[in-house]
Amino acid sequence: MAERGVDVSALPQEIREQLAELDLELSEGDITQKGYEKKRAKVLAPYLTQTQNLAPPPAYDAQSPGPSSASAPEPGPSNSSSSSSRHRRTRRPHRSSGTRDERYRSDIHTEAVQAALAKHKEEKMALPMPTKRRSAYVQSPVDNCTPPDSSSSSDDEAVSSESTGPQQSPDTWINSSLHGSSTSSSASSTLSHGESRPTQAPQPQSQQAPPPAAPAHPPHSHSQPSALAEAFAQARIDPAGGVGPPDVPSQAQARGSRVDLPPNAVVRGMSRGQSRSSMMETADGVPVSSRVSTKIQQLLNTLKRPKRPPLSEFFTDDQEEIVEVPQADPNTPKPEGRQIIPVKGEPLGVVSNWPPALQAALTRWGATQGKSPALTALDITGKPLYTLTYGKLWSRSVKLAYTLLNKLGTKNEQILKPGDRVALVYPNSDPGMFWVAFYGCLLAEVIPVPIEVPLSRKDAGSSQVGFLLGSCGVGLALTSEICLKGLPKTPTGEILQFKGWPRLKWVVTDSKYLTKPSKDWQPHIPTANTDTAYIEYKASKEGTVMGVAVSKVAMLTHCQALSQACNYCEGETLVNVLDFKKDMGLWHGVLTSVMNRIHTISVPYAVMKACPLSWVQRVHIHKARVALVKCRDLHWAMMAHRDQRETSLASLRMLIVADGANPWSVSSCDAFLNVFQAHGLKPEVICPCATSPEAMTVAIRRPGVPGAPLPARAILSMTGLSHGVIRVNTEDKNSALTVQDVGHVMPGALMCIVKPDGPPMLCKTDEIGEIVVNSRAGGNMYYGLHGVTKNTFEVIPVNASGTPIGEIPFVRSGLLGFVGPGSLIFVVGKNEGLLMVSGRRHNADDLVATALAVEPVKTVYRGRIAVFSVTVFYDERIVIVAEQRPDASEEDSFQWMSRVLQAIDSIHQVGLYCLALVPANTLPKTPLGGIHISDTKQLFLEGALHPCNILMCPHTCVTNMPKPRQKQPVGVGPASIMVGNLVAGKRIAQAAGRDLGLIEDQDLVRKLCMWPTMMHQFLTEALQWRAQTDPDHTLFVLLNAKGVAVCTATCVQLHKRSEKIAAALMERSGINIGENVVLLYPPGIDLIAAFYGCLYAGCIPVTVRPPHPQNLSATLPTVRMIIDVSKAACILTTQVLTKILRSKEAAATVNIKTWPIIIDTDDLPRKRPPTIYKPPNAEMIAYLDFSVSTTGMLTGVKISHAAVSALCRSIKLQCELYSSRQITICLDPYCGLGFVLWCLASVYSGHQSILIPPLELESSLTLWLGTLSQYRIRDTFCSYSVMELCTKGLGGQTDMLKARGVNLSCVRSCVVVAEERPRLALTHSFSKLFKDLGLSMRAVSTAFGSRVNLAICLQGTTGPDPSTVYVDLKSLRHDRVRLVERGAPQSLPLVESGTILPGVRVIIVNPETRGPLGDSHLGEIWVNSPHNATGYYTIYGEENLQADHFNTKLSFGDPQTLWARTGYLGFVKRTELTDSSGDRHDALFVVGSLDETLELRGLRYHPIDIETSVSRAHRSIGESAVFTWTNLLVVVAELCGSEQDALDLVPLVTNVVLEEHHLIVGVVVIVDPGVIPINSRGEKQRMHLRDSFLADQLDPIYVAYNM
Repeated sequence: MAERGVDVSALPQEIREQLAELDLELSEGDITQKGYEKKRAKVLAPYLTQTQNLAPPPAYDAQSPGPSSASAPEPGPSNSSSSSSRHRRTRRPHRSSGTRDERYRSDIHTEAVQAALAKHKEEKMALPMPTKRRSAYVQSPVDNCTPPDSSSSSDDEAVSSESTGPQQSPDTWINSSLHGSSTSSSASSTLSHGESRPTQAPQPQSQQAPPPAAPAHPPHSHSQPSALAEAFAQARIDPAGGVGPPDVPSQAQARGSRVDLPPNAVVRGMSRGQSRSSMMETADGVPVSSRVSTKIQQLLNTLKRPKRPPLSEFFTDDQEEIVEVPQADPNTPKPEGRQIIPVKGEPLGVVSNWPPALQAALTRWGATQGKSPALTALDITGKPLYTLTYGKLWSRSVKLAYTLLNKLGTKNEQILKPGDRVALVYPNSDPGMFWVAFYGCLLAEVIPVPIEVPLSRKDAGSSQVGFLLGSCGVGLALTSEICLKGLPKTPTGEILQFKGWPRLKWVVTDSKYLTKPSKDWQPHIPTANTDTAYIEYKASKEGTVMGVAVSKVAMLTHCQALSQACNYCEGETLVNVLDFKKDMGLWHGVLTSVMNRIHTISVPYAVMKACPLSWVQRVHIHKARVALVKCRDLHWAMMAHRDQRETSLASLRMLIVADGANPWSVSSCDAFLNVFQAHGLKPEVICPCATSPEAMTVAIRRPGVPGAPLPARAILSMTGLSHGVIRVNTEDKNSALTVQDVGHVMPGALMCIVKPDGPPMLCKTDEIGEIVVNSRAGGNMYYGLHGVTKNTFEVIPVNASGTPIGEIPFVRSGLLGFVGPGSLIFVVGKNEGLLMVSGRRHNADDLVATALAVEPVKTVYRGRIAVFSVTVFYDERIVIVAEQRPDASEEDSFQWMSRVLQAIDSIHQVGLYCLALVPANTLPKTPLGGIHISDTKQLFLEGALHPCNILMCPHTCVTNMPKPRQKQPVGVGPASIMVGNLVAGKRIAQAAGRDLGLIEDQDLVRKLCMWPTMMHQFLTEALQWRAQTDPDHTLFVLLNAKGVAVCTATCVQLHKRSEKIAAALMERSGINIGENVVLLYPPGIDLIAAFYGCLYAGCIPVTVRPPHPQNLSATLPTVRMIIDVSKAACILTTQVLTKILRSKEAAATVNIKTWPIIIDTDDLPRKRPPTIYKPPNAEMIAYLDFSVSTTGMLTGVKISHAAVSALCRSIKLQCELYSSRQITICLDPYCGLGFVLWCLASVYSGHQSILIPPLELESSLTLWLGTLSQYRIRDTFCSYSVMELCTKGLGGQTDMLKARGVNLSCVRSCVVVAEERPRLALTHSFSKLFKDLGLSMRAVSTAFGSRVNLAICLQGTTGPDPSTVYVDLKSLRHDRVRLVERGAPQSLPLVESGTILPGVRVIIVNPETRGPLGDSHLGEIWVNSPHNATGYYTIYGEENLQADHFNTKLSFGDPQTLWARTGYLGFVKRTELTDSSGDRHDALFVVGSLDETLELRGLRYHPIDIETSVSRAHRSIGESAVFTWTNLLVVVAELCGSEQDALDLVPLVTNVVLEEHHLIVGVVVIVDPGVIPINSRGEKQRMHLRDSFLADQLDPIYVAYNM
């Protein structure tokens, strides 16, 4: 701390008060620790001078580590290591950086980055490292055809201060202690490392105590140099050794045990609205229990920090969504200079012997200097292959021109005529053929379009090249014989049709195929005019390839301007390393060289790979005067120069650096000069230049006079640059950019700087803008694209008042820069590398340079890094993708990624959205081996990048999130709301089914073989009555997987089987009337008989799903739980299940000695009970219905005899069921409406039920549909899981089903039984798929029930079709319903949940005020009906809960009626349709369960909506589920593709949830198919999933913790 050595008590009073105030601010969380230390140091500074004079100076040379250096320096590994690495660098100066892309090489910058990272050392970053299954990735083999790599020593530079000593970083600690997937030998939490930690290591606080909670409103301190810094200050490591996961008491550490979540915690009834997490949290949201996974705790710690931008005002955009607008920071630097005056180049001198056209120069040299060498080409080893003289070049070009115009096609109809466009397809290794083809086209007056040689159908950017050829109208391609042979072919030998390309005719231009022209034929060479001479391709930022047309006069003028600027002389030698098809390689090496009779030596890219020094050797051997190179060539030569002692570069008068406009070229130039000055290289010959395809050469530095001072450099502030202004950087050296000039404007040109976006307004002198040029030597247009041309080639700059500065049009160069002192031009970046984030500009090249300067170069393969931005949630987000070296370890990579985050945050003050590492050599390549950025971006957005490591940081960089909603206190009472609704003309939102008539017409009773309702209040009586009146009527038929009826039950058979069971129960002592009996049966008729047997004996049946024999450990505890909770006296079951319950396997899971009495009902003796029990009244409990809700709560409800009768009667009326009818049921018979339909309805209504156990469908998919067709069934009931099984499994087999005679035209209603919002997409696709089998589109509908009332809606035979509405998703989050049109953005289709059953009334109520709501308002659905359940069956008689959920009253309106609360949100809407009574139909729409909703950012989200978005994000996502954990949203997605797709899903899931739901995903978990637990009703068990996740039981493929 800064105040060491200062006696605080001796300080003046006001200073002590200031310190006390700071302490208070810190304790209340109004200031960050870092800000506190800074301010405190500032206050104490005057009293510290004496102490500081004694302190040693910081061990950095030429730079201080930022503002914090005012305090006394800490002795630590960071300083010493940086100096030792500097010594290493001096010892081995040129070898160590082999793995970096040297375009961005900069020692200054490397040191800046190291200093920035050193700042972060004291807050050691504890990012939770992603967990990954070890099998998931295999690195791809590495090609050997990339630039030379002396990586043997690259590790030297990468020894960071952390690798000293045996200490482990927190990242490895987390991995080893918590996740068994780590490579570390110990997976337990007993951690023994740390003892040997040197004392200078950063000494963070102990982790015994949980980190302090973040303040509710995070402070926004501008003082910290890095926002990430304190992000990670929370989880630190205690040097004293005892390191434990956060929140785990120290005894647990001593035992080394991991405290896991019990797999089946008994959860008892809880009041609604109380989420499970609230049971185990303290007030600040940090869980008290030790079950939280350490990684999640870490993630929470990293997120507890202020974001960079301060809170500011909000605006409402067109989406009616509140998005934070970054307010203009008052400290933002603004341009202060005067308006720029256009800069004029020197006049273009008229030289007497300049030719009237470029072709004329060739004619002249061909005739007069025929023996003079024009071009020397090298072979792959760098030796000269052939030399083309001017005579040969001329004669071959003439032959080609003659052939093109006269010999292609028939005599009368030539294929080519002057002005047609022709593609030139020549490899880089064959410049001679290209020269001949290019000049041949010029002489024939056809327009050459040089393009790259296509290698395969899948070339990066191949279809865009097709777009170029199409827009230029190219139908013919010229190529060489060798190249043609190498092109990919179809099996028939034709050249492949490349993706997106027009049909091309290929012409071979080798001499032997050309025709010598007749004596009288001469090419026509007019004086240069404005006709197009050639077209040069250019790729835009989005990847579109366009053709820049250059006119004949522009081509000539450009050659003249270059000749004048570079002072070219006849007969000079020029070495060209650049691509001769475009840009500088074409302008200097093919055009200007011919104009000046220069001898060009062309060094192809392939030679450079094999022999990086080849160009230096050529300069030496040929005494070349000019060399044309890029920074990478300087770097490679420098790397290899030790192999070559006696080379001399003294002959060079110009070393033209083609990419001198890249701000990072300056360091390559300096380093090259450093090495080769000893070999005769003069400092003044290095000539950087700036070019663009549109404006051609913009500026070039002229060769200097020997001994004259070299031009000065500009050292600019990165922050200033990001705001578009020029500020000389004096303070923080870390975030400075050193730029060299690119010389003066070209002769004859006029240049000015305009704003890059919006109207072309002139910039001020200290403002960065786009360079625009007016010159005769520039491109004319984008060929064939007139719209785009206007904005680029016809720009007229305007002044501040908006008036044009003149008539002359300028061309946009796409270069960003400024004019410096002495009219020197400086370029700081390109338009296409510009990333606009939150209104600030960042240059992709600068970010690449920073990433490369991060020391562990052992991570990135050959410096291959791509930087681009993607638009997510109203702003651009920066993505960095790098290729990972094959030998890089997981820990290295993760450490590199986290340090890149820190460095970029520190130096550029911008957050990264995503950082991905892909296997080496997998990114799409440009023809010369660079990374194809737009294709990489496309792969990223499509989820086809296949990264092997990924880090998403949405929490850091998404700063424009909507303001969290503040729940307003309800100042308006329910009565006022109701009156308000009435005044507004809105009716109260309620709906009712038709009346449940009591006495029916007696004739009808006799006719339909019905039993009089009044007589029998109990189902037992109904069964006895049926057994007497119609004994042989079959009530139930059970089918097996083959569709064979394996068991049937007539009325009398069922009655007798029930009697047997009743007798067995009555005989057993200890089973009394009114006791609960568990029925443990597979779906079938035994279950039904056991149910009625219990009723006959006066016991209360509890149906329970039997445990799965293959998965007892997961399924048996639930059975045990229900048995314990229901206090069952006895278990009725089958012989097989009895054995399972008593097996060893069962004993391993539960205590089998404490089972209640088990009665095996398979072979009971034929006995009749002495009496059949009749309950004293109908309010007695008939049975208990137990079910585990999707939130993981086990609830049992009590169903009375009266409710059973009323429900059966209601269903009978709705579905028109009577004895002559057959229905098919494919449902689980254990709870809810499924149980009612399976066991009760047939006995009541007398119809025949065909029972299909849903499990049988897994072995025979066609069973259900086949049965419907075979038995001509009119009504069927199924679950969503059955429907999904048929849709996925049979969707593609409708033709096969048709052929087998399956016909579904008989089906009148197919009802999906569920307790959730109708799944419209599934029912719709089911109807659509099986429409071909005759299924009516109107047949499929849904039912809706809940715990308090098992059946509220059921689409019967009467009533109108279910209606569909579209609701605005954003309004739902605010608990409102806003109906929108179909297809509206952010709309959610909802379908009515079926017609309300007879006797049922529903009303929509505000869950907080309990007042009724108006029509189309969202609220809780309350229900009143004779078949409501009577209460929960719990261990504790929680009467208050019963009263709240089952017998609750409205606070206003109709305070008498008793309602049951369903716990579901929904609304009622009056439709235009009429129901059977002739009234307008009220439709009930269910939105979702209140217990399941996620409260995030003050808004209410339904998991299914987020899951729908997630499942749409990528074709490989099958099922998905979301839940929250301490305010973090966790998304679990099942991967149904290959494991290499796993990491592709992380950014896509994050993007889609951010875009569509405005939420940041905290954790993305990728798992195998089938991991998300789904119950028999097809509902996701999200809480089980959450518990398994937190207990580390999912075995995920990948877990990504989003920062």
